[in-house]
Amino acid sequence: MNLLLVVMTLMLGQPSPKKSPVMNQDSAAISGVLENYFKGIYEGDTALLSALYYPGTLLFGDVQGKPYFKALPEYLDGVAHRQSPKDSGKPFKGDIISIEVIQSIAIAKVRVKMYDFNYHEFLSFHKLDGHWVIVNKMISDVAEH
Repeated sequence: MNLLLVVMTLMLGQPSPKKSPVMNQDSAAISGVLENYFKGIYEGDTALLSALYYPGTLLFGDVQGKPYFKALPEYLDGVAHRQSPKDSGKPFKGDIISIEVIQSIAIAKVRVKMYDFNYHEFLSFHKLDGHWVIVNKMISDVAEH
């Protein structure tokens, strides 16, 4: 029991790690990519969306309880051939929940409310040639209570 108290005291007494200026710059850059991501989805802008993704990106998850898998070209084709949320007149909201950066990799947790869907998403990023790109998208459509 005493060992547990010592360990807990040491853990709780440690200062939280400070983010480096580079990490803050990277988080800000990823936030900018995410704002364009939300804009691209809202407007149905496949050119903008295409520029944010690595060409080999895969998309996985579940929508309305059914498995979802698409390669990037198939996803962009779907965006191109649906009515955009902007044109539908239905509510749209994109929120950044968190961004975590480790050197040249990062993950963003976001929520996208569009049409009758409430998507929770994990977007994986990689910094290539000085630019952050989405390399994987995982989504789950979560019913609102």
